[in-house]
Amino acid sequence: MTHVIDGDAVAADVRNGLSGAIGTLDDAGVTPTLATVLMSDDPASQTYVSMKQQDCAEVGIEARDVELDPEAPAEELFDTVADLNADPDVNGILVQMPVPDHIEDRDVIRAIDPAKDVDGFHPENVGRLVAGDPVFKPCTPHGVLKLLDAADVETEGADVTVVGRSNIVGKPLANLLIQKADYGNATVTVCHSRTDDLGEKTRRADVVIAAVGVPELVDGSMISEGTVVVDVGVNRVERDGESTLVGDVDFETAKPKARAITPVPGGVGPMTRAMLLYNTVKATSRQTDVPVDLP
Repeated sequence: MTHVIDGDAVAADVRNGLSGAIGTLDDAGVTPTLATVLMSDDPASQTYVSMKQQDCAEVGIEARDVELDPEAPAEELFDTVADLNADPDVNGILVQMPVPDHIEDRDVIRAIDPAKDVDGFHPENVGRLVAGDPVFKPCTPHGVLKLLDAADVETEGADVTVVGRSNIVGKPLANLLIQKADYGNATVTVCHSRTDDLGEKTRRADVVIAAVGVPELVDGSMISEGTVVVDVGVNRVERDGESTLVGDVDFETAKPKARAITPVPGGVGPMTRAMLLYNTVKATSRQTDVPVDLP
């Protein structure tokens, strides 16, 4: 029987596991604080930020909400980030992407203090990850590794195909999977929009991770019996006159062949938010020199 990996349950375990670390910080007079910066009137972005703030409240992390006019000059956003960088009471900074068109995403990422970059996207943190000495693992790739762990999926010696080469998921995840580390030591193939015969690459994999942003690109014909399938995609499509969420994997055709599979929603998404909390607690510990045990 296929194991449907419950991302909500695994995320809850991560949040519960952070309680001891947050209690240790509290005993030392330290409250982890995450600043979220929203410069958008996009309802989805507003919802994401609200959910992250709710997560913080649930585990005892202080959430500082900063909202900026999307039409404000770029300097207002960069000044805000500089103020948060300099504020000793702020331990983590998250600027909700995308930012308005008149601002470059990469410039915003580079403006954040690497020590407070709880997304793990600053070039310094990316470089450390590639070198095998990560401080903050990007939240979604880290969440994927936690899901594989929870499902007792062994990556050492496994053939893993990652479909997607984004800086947010595909590239950092591939780097984590090849490292000499727990939930590493895999042989990784990275596929993308220029890959010929994608199905040939996915069918030979022990683990397929789809993170390309194309609705139901990977179907049951593209995986082999007993494959582990992790679906990172979240795509909104219209069906029968209604809007619904689907992943990058055709769940109904892939599930019968998979040994384990993540659903959409309820798979990787909750883990991304949980690992943001994890990184915020880790950042707080490093900045305050209060050692904590992280799950």
